[in-house]
Amino acid sequence: MRWVKFLLGDRVPEGFTGSLEPGEHVVGSAAVEGGGFLAVTPLGLWIPDGPRRVPWHLVAKAAWDDGTFTLIEAQETGRAGEAVLLADLAPVKYRLKTPGKVPYLVRQRVTDSVRGRHRQELPGGGAWFVQRKLPGQDGVVLQVRPDPGTDPALVSDIAAEAATKLAKPHS
Repeated sequence: MRWVKFLLGDRVPEGFTGSLEPGEHVVGSAAVEGGGFLAVTPLGLWIPDGPRRVPWHLVAKAAWDDGTFTLIEAQETGRAGEAVLLADLAPVKYRLKTPGKVPYLVRQRVTDSVRGRHRQELPGGGAWFVQRKLPGQDGVVLQVRPDPGTDPALVSDIAAEAATKLAKPHS
């Protein structure tokens, strides 16, 4: 990927302390008030906590409003067959000095990772079933995010069945 740096220049912000994977490159970044950076790469969003990378398929929600970037990260809580069960972590807010293209780049990459989605209403709430591409890998994963109060056993059963049906080739 040296040609990328040659064509685009080195976009890694000065003072960035994350450890990029071989071939990973920064496509946009913004300084966070209080220190650190939000840095967008093809593999995920680098946040100043660590710093560490949140892979695109684990960005549950990202919002930009009045100088503040809000990130809700998803955490894998288990598996149901080939489906991955998720729960949202608490929102984290970052004040950005100059956002540049970061909000746009994050939205673009999160949207591009979604291959399909379905909302299923269930007793006690419901669940989102989302097929997402994993960054840097072929194929998709079925992620299931139940609402609080929804029966986890019911969600697991439905998720496992849905993943099995999605894995079968269409005739």
